[in-house]
Amino acid sequence: MEELENKSDETLVELSRSGDALATEELMLRYKETVRRCARKFSFNLLAEVDDLVQEGMIGLYSAIGSFSAVGGRKFKNFVYTCVVRRIYSYLRFVNRRKPEGERTEIDPENLAEGESPEELLLIGESEGEFRQRLMRALSDFEFRVIMMYLEGMSYAQISEVTGKEVKSIDNALARAKRKLQSTFR
Repeated sequence: MEELENKSDETLVELSRSGDALATEELMLRYKETVRRCARKFSFNLLAEVDDLVQEGMIGLYSAIGSFSAVGGRKFKNFVYTCVVRRIYSYLRFVNRRKPEGERTEIDPENLAEGESPEELLLIGESEGEFRQRLMRALSDFEFRVIMMYLEGMSYAQISEVTGKEVKSIDNALARAKRKLQSTFR
């Protein structure tokens, strides 16, 4: 396994396709955090739980391994991001279609991609600022701090250590925050 850690993504894809299960496992481990970040990014859509989105993202990652082609100098990491986002988007559309007509949310695939131009980044920054303000109004100070740390990728144990509260308190704060946010953003 150690020798696989030093191989490029593209080499691991080829090994995986030739039946090397350890190469597949190495790629899945390498991109697990990327999938988690994508899932957290889309979790405030409130159509699905983060864990469901992570699961869908991992399916997208696995699919990327099976269908990647390095023709034209394509990079695997860019392909992974595209596959994961598309899989999550498809899942959100599926979940949205299952809701009653009046409760459906408009899902725009363009909003799922990262902004690249300065104008887009500015708009995203303004939207995030407005989003933060809504969070601050809806949540207690502790709940807000906990959810912001969670969104930054910290584990319950890490948040517990930073805040000095027990892990159960962190879990409870996140559960309360989720309930409040669901009612706020509906």
